[in-house]
Amino acid sequence: MTVTLRVVRGDATPEEVAALVVALAARSRPAAAAAAEPSAWSRPRPRAALPPPGAGAWRAALR
Repeated sequence: MTVTLRVVRGDATPEEVAALVVALAARSRPAAAAAAEPSAWSRPRPRAALPPPGAGAWRAALR
């Protein structure tokens, strides 16, 4: 598919035209790519309860 882009007013630089093309291409992407499953690294992990404070609590926290 070929799309023609024409500047109607002003004098757009090649960088401005490239930025516009990138923005339009990103917007035309399918929405299914954005709804992908989150990475396992980003999901919260359940944590064990900490032992109550007191003598030997720091040892119990490591078990």
